[in-house]
Amino acid sequence: MNATPSRSFAGMFDSIVDNVGTVLRGKRSVIELAVVALLADGHLLIEDVPGVGKTSLAKALATSVNCSWQRIQFTPDLLPSDVVGGSMWSRERECFDFQPGPIFANIVLADEINRASPKTQSALLEAMEERQVTSDGTTRGLPRPFFVIATQNPVEHEGTYQLPESQLDRFIMRVSIGYPDRRSEFEILDDTSVREVRLEPVIDAEQVVMMIEATEQVRMVDSLREYIVDLAHASRRHPGLALGLSPRASVQLARAVRALAAARGRDYATPDDVKELAEPVLAHRVMIRHEAVARGFGATDIIGEILASVAAPSGR
Repeated sequence: MNATPSRSFAGMFDSIVDNVGTVLRGKRSVIELAVVALLADGHLLIEDVPGVGKTSLAKALATSVNCSWQRIQFTPDLLPSDVVGGSMWSRERECFDFQPGPIFANIVLADEINRASPKTQSALLEAMEERQVTSDGTTRGLPRPFFVIATQNPVEHEGTYQLPESQLDRFIMRVSIGYPDRRSEFEILDDTSVREVRLEPVIDAEQVVMMIEATEQVRMVDSLREYIVDLAHASRRHPGLALGLSPRASVQLARAVRALAAARGRDYATPDDVKELAEPVLAHRVMIRHEAVARGFGATDIIGEILASVAAPSGR
């Protein structure tokens, strides 16, 4: 594949989406966002009620890529060493050897991440941001690609801990799957549909890295970058927000926009790409004032207001 996005890029993108779609019926738009998060070299947070397919989406995406992957079931008694690993005594060598934890994989499924303690959740922070972990004073790099897919139940559910803002900001996107439409749910109930689908990989780790590098070549003109910066500054002045968008949010929005443009078969980004991704990339990063919450405003509503208040550039 060429170093710049092309039709072959879009074809490979569609093959991943179609493969995952055999497991998660009627949710193509959500699947596309998940693949965009992977190709933008970010991490994905899937938040929804139990039973709608959060884990199925994560496992299907991991299985679609021929690479190493691990699943970590987060529970209240999970320890940081259960995620990162630790040193164990070797009788043969008569010394301590580091035993890597499940974080040392290309794709890591952190299932029900908000059921673990904040101390264990924080074990992911360095890995997600720096692509490395430090244990016993030694820093070890993680493989490439490195993609964390975390699932969580809404914070009002019993037995959950709220993720701190610093960790939420590490996820390039937060998406919700939602309930299936009537037709899709009817198909799920079909005897032939409930059987477990055995997915085969449609792409390997090296190709994923090539696609990530290709997205970096997508052209983004100055006016479009200024548009993203204007959105961030508008969030910091919005009366309904106690905390606006960080510079990391602007950087990750730009990366996601480039990946989406490449998935559409283009080597340039447009304002429509920014508008399409604004809610999943930005909504989980803002802190709403109590007064705004009392008036019934949510993060999605405020992101919509910010988009409406900032003029988008014309053309590309």
